[in-house]
Amino acid sequence: MLVDSHCHLNYGSMTEDMPGVMQRAREAGVGAMLAINARLSEYDEVLAIARQYDHVWCTVGSHPHEAENEPGITAEQLIEKAQPEKVVGIGESGLDYYYDHAPRHLQQENFRAHIAASRETGLPLIVHSRDADADTARIMKEEMDKGAYPAVIHCFTASRAFAEAALEMGCYISISGIVTFKNATDLRETVRIIPHDRLLVETDAPYLAPVPKRGKPNEPAYVKYTAAFLADLLGLSYEELARITTENFFALFHKARHKACLSEGEN
Repeated sequence: MLVDSHCHLNYGSMTEDMPGVMQRAREAGVGAMLAINARLSEYDEVLAIARQYDHVWCTVGSHPHEAENEPGITAEQLIEKAQPEKVVGIGESGLDYYYDHAPRHLQQENFRAHIAASRETGLPLIVHSRDADADTARIMKEEMDKGAYPAVIHCFTASRAFAEAALEMGCYISISGIVTFKNATDLRETVRIIPHDRLLVETDAPYLAPVPKRGKPNEPAYVKYTAAFLADLLGLSYEELARITTENFFALFHKARHKACLSEGEN
């Protein structure tokens, strides 16, 4: 089976056709999903989706775009909201200097709070980093020196140097449909250096649909296209790529129960 390690199930057309989304994922062999919380104000609805389905887990966090709308987040807030069984990760959080939708100092403050919550709970930190390689790596390293925490760099599009820095800190790296885009040559070269036991695959649905669905709303079923592309890129069979990335997901997100399979039905 495959795991979609990062999707936003409370956004876009998926909210209008959740049964269809789940059925198409089942048919595509996607047996588990991680629903990402991007705004603390949406935490309850994301948790409700995860509780509805045996094979769906969720996270708690606030995207860097929201740092001005949700400033002053504390580790204590995140730790409290991470208590339910279905909450298995912290984030997504990080830095986004491409859009600069929020002041950078607020992004950095929220990011450090998420890291502290990850360290305290032992739950993996889901890191968003865009055009912010240096500051992301610096903050992660400074915080790692205070005490280790597990992490994944999601939807990786950064430099090889950043990938190497993240791997040195013990991070996993998750690849989205961007790797299938024609102009993603540098990303494909970086993917080749990621150890197989640190690799995850995701959709970031409803965004960034992979080829051949590019330009359409993304959904968890489409992770199969990214997985097939990665398998070919890395010289693996599709089945081996699926096995590796699934095992990696459950190794990282240890609070999730490795009994998830869409065919087992729903709560």
